[in-house]
Amino acid sequence: MFENLTEKLQDIFDQLGRQGRLSEDDVDKAMREVRLALLEADVNLKVAKDFIKRVKERAVGAEVTRNLNPAQQVIKIVHEELIDTLGEAGRLNLSGPSPRVIMLVGLQGSGKTTTGAKLALMLRREGKRPFLIAADTYRPAAVDQLVTLAKQIDIPYWEEGITVSPPEIVRHGLQKAREANATVVIVDTAGRLQIDEEMMAELEAIKALSNPAEILLVADAMTGQEAVRIAEGFNNRLNITGLILTKVDGDARGGAAISMRAVTGVPIKFLATGEKLDALEVFYPDRLASRILGMGDVLSLIEKAEAAFDQREAERLQRKMLRNEFTLEDFLQQMQQVKRIGPLGQILDMLPGMSRLTKDLDMSKADQEFRKIEAIIRSMTPQERRNPRVLNASRKRRIAAGSGTQVQDINALLKQFRQMQRLMQQIGKGRLPRFPGLLN
Repeated sequence: MFENLTEKLQDIFDQLGRQGRLSEDDVDKAMREVRLALLEADVNLKVAKDFIKRVKERAVGAEVTRNLNPAQQVIKIVHEELIDTLGEAGRLNLSGPSPRVIMLVGLQGSGKTTTGAKLALMLRREGKRPFLIAADTYRPAAVDQLVTLAKQIDIPYWEEGITVSPPEIVRHGLQKAREANATVVIVDTAGRLQIDEEMMAELEAIKALSNPAEILLVADAMTGQEAVRIAEGFNNRLNITGLILTKVDGDARGGAAISMRAVTGVPIKFLATGEKLDALEVFYPDRLASRILGMGDVLSLIEKAEAAFDQREAERLQRKMLRNEFTLEDFLQQMQQVKRIGPLGQILDMLPGMSRLTKDLDMSKADQEFRKIEAIIRSMTPQERRNPRVLNASRKRRIAAGSGTQVQDINALLKQFRQMQRLMQQIGKGRLPRFPGLLN
C-alpha cells in the first residue's frame, strides 16, 4: 500500500545523506519534497502540513545541528513524528462481565462480514469464546456469507434471515450467546453505499440495546480521503472506539491510514492484510512507520512465522535434513508453511532494506515459481516423492502433464533438490561447504 510513498521518502533521504552537514535550506527543500510525497499518497492536507511543521521545528534546531550525522537524525525525527501521527497502538477493551459486545459498522463493501470472521478467529486463538451475530439484513447474501464463514472456522453464530429487524436479531442473538457461554459477541451490522439517517438510527438502536464495549469502524483503505470523512460521520453519531482498515494489501496510496487517527482522534486497532481469514494484524504504529520508511518490520515477520510454523514439525524436518533423509514430501510441507506466512514479496518487505529489492524484482514470478514446484510435487506418487531416483522419462512426462509444466522444469527441480541434499549432508558431517569465489 505504501510502495510509492516509501520509494519517494527513501530517495529524499538518500539525497540528504549525500549533503554531509545540513543547512536550514537543505532541510526546507527536503521537507517540501516530503510534503509533496505525503499529499501524493493521499494524506490529508492539514495532517501533512502539521507533520512537516513538527519535523522542521526539530530538524533545524540543536537536535540536528549538533549531531555528527544530520541526515540520519532527520530520518529519526521523521520516524518519531510519523509514529506520533499514527497514534498509540489501539487495544480491544474486553474487560468486564461476559459476553462483551463488539459492534462492527461501516459502509457497504468495506469488508465488515469477512472482518468479523477474521476477528472471531483471532480472538479464539487468544483463548476467547467468540460468537457471531448476522444483523445485516439489507445486503444480498450477507447472512449467508457470515454463516458460511462461521462454519468454515467453527465459530457459533446466530441468524434469522432478512425478515426480522436487526435490533431484534441482536436481542435474540445476545441471549443465545449467553446460553452458549460466549465471552465475546461480534455483531455484523448493515451498511449502505453512503451514510444515511435510516442506517444511523438503526445502528443507534443496536448500540442502545447491546451496550457494546467496542464500536469498530471497518473502512476500506482503497477509498482514500473519503474514508476519513466516513470515519468522521460515524464517529459523530456513534462515538466509535476504533478503526479497522481493510484491503491494505492492495494498491491504495495509503494516506487514509496516516490521516484517520489524526483527523478523528480514534485509534486504528487492526489492519486486514489479505483475503485469507488469518490475514488480520494488530496495528502497531511504530511497525507501520518503519514499513513506510523502508526500515522493515522484523517483529511482525517473527510473529507471522511463529503462527505459521509448527515448532515440533520444524525440529523433525531439521533432524531429517541433517541425516540426509529429507524428501520431496518434506520439502512440499516446508513450502506450505512458508506460504502461510504470506506472499514472498510481503515477507521480503518486512526485512530492513529489502523494499527496494522487491520493487526491482518481479515478486509475482517468485510466487509463480512456488506454485509450479508445488504442482510438480503434488503430481508425483508418494513413492516418487520419497525416492526421486525412480523417476524415469515416462514418469516425468506423466508428472509434467499432470502439473501443467515441462519435463525440463522437473529436471531443474530435481537438480536443485539433489544440490540441497548434498549441502545438508556436508553440514550433517560437520563440514562447511566450499563456495566458488569465496575464501575458505
